[in-house]
Amino acid sequence: MEYLVNRNEMKRYDSFTINEMGVPSMVLMERAALSVVEELYDGVFSLNQVLVVCGSGNNGGDGFAVARLLYLKNVVVDILFIGNEKNCTPETYQQMKIAQNYGINIYSRVDFNQYTTIVDALFGIGLSRTIEEIYAQVIHEINQSKANILSLDIPSGISADTGEVMGVAVKAKKTVTFAYKKVGLVLYPGAAYAGVVKVKDIGITDVGFNEECPKVYSYTREDLKKIPRRNPYSNKGTFGKVLIMGGSVNMSGAAYFSAKAAYRMGTGLVRVYTPRENREILQTMLPEAILTTYDYKHMDIEVLKETISWANVIVMGPGSGKEAHVESMLNVLLSNAKVPLIIDADGVNVIAKYPKLLQNHKQQVILTPHLGEMGRLIQKDISTIAKNLIEEAGTYAKEHNLVCVLKDARTVVTDGKGTVYLNQSGNSGMATGGSGDVLTGVIAGLLAQGMSTLEAAVLGVYIHGLAGDHSADKIGEYGVMADDIINSINNIVNK
Repeated sequence: MEYLVNRNEMKRYDSFTINEMGVPSMVLMERAALSVVEELYDGVFSLNQVLVVCGSGNNGGDGFAVARLLYLKNVVVDILFIGNEKNCTPETYQQMKIAQNYGINIYSRVDFNQYTTIVDALFGIGLSRTIEEIYAQVIHEINQSKANILSLDIPSGISADTGEVMGVAVKAKKTVTFAYKKVGLVLYPGAAYAGVVKVKDIGITDVGFNEECPKVYSYTREDLKKIPRRNPYSNKGTFGKVLIMGGSVNMSGAAYFSAKAAYRMGTGLVRVYTPRENREILQTMLPEAILTTYDYKHMDIEVLKETISWANVIVMGPGSGKEAHVESMLNVLLSNAKVPLIIDADGVNVIAKYPKLLQNHKQQVILTPHLGEMGRLIQKDISTIAKNLIEEAGTYAKEHNLVCVLKDARTVVTDGKGTVYLNQSGNSGMATGGSGDVLTGVIAGLLAQGMSTLEAAVLGVYIHGLAGDHSADKIGEYGVMADDIINSINNIVNK
């Protein structure tokens, strides 16, 4: 597991390390600078002529220290200081004076195009206002230069909390961030501005949490150990029974993807409840699935209830359409099911149209909206939601007592009760039809094997992204299809 911290959390951990652990701020600054210099020697950055752009905050102090360390390695380095010396923090003022004592050139204006590498130490994680005037102009000129850019802690202009561009932001090739990765380096558009992100230890540790862990976390490959183990003394019933209520007349693809993904994730039995028109194609494409079909014009409610009672986990919505009978199905499901539910796709759209359906639900529920569906659920535009993914998902989950999987390039998973999962696996190749249906099947498979709704949602999102990465590694991000993701699941879970 990897912690992702926001601005206030990082300041608290920094303060604890200084005031409670007794580590001087200048020591932390020196360690930060040393770690940056180490990354500058990675072979990517040309150190023929380096410019370090410093502001008056402690990020600027880190920059002054970087310039000094490069100077002592005989690198040709200049410093551009933007700001008022009177506004410098004590540490930054001291680092400035040390640089001056060594005879390093400190300018107020430069020709950016003469430098091969630019180190961005203008603003750190404390930025909370829109960048304007001389600062905006300097960032614009940094981005227009031909130099490779390395940012300290976070690209100047990116919100550490949301990844938002605060008017204008530095476009870095690499970002060296200290102690913990910042949320704004993971969320978009911040992630696109950060380039390659390297997390460096400077002496701030988990002790600084003081029993109050960061709110946001992510998974790493170590967390694949959470996948339920296979009992050698077992049968198909041991690994659960998943019911997929999906598909519409002659439209069976979404149900197929969810069902097949559930099987690939290790489910013992998968049953598909779908219009009778889909029988032949599903029997051909996925003969392993049990089929129960219905006439959408004359639905037999007793058969539906019996089908619901069969399952350990129920998925509702993949490709089911928005016709009146879908609302009836969802109503019957919420009134009769006693097992965990995953409401996806058209099921979410029905909830958006009839929000009272979710009132007083007794089941454990996972809801999996993408941004458009979330917009319909909460009556907000996509751009507003995109800027507040964590907040919007948490609020909805808490208000409706469910697990919300808010799908985006960085998917958020939360039950609204505390911590928030922010996913870092996956790639642009997964922006393809059927990918979301695969995710639903993966989560269902984990639920069927005994995981809790929150655990299954988090691990399912992570595995789904890794499977997409495996597919992209094989065929490239252009052309990844839903079946490719399904066929890559085994390469993730069996390792």
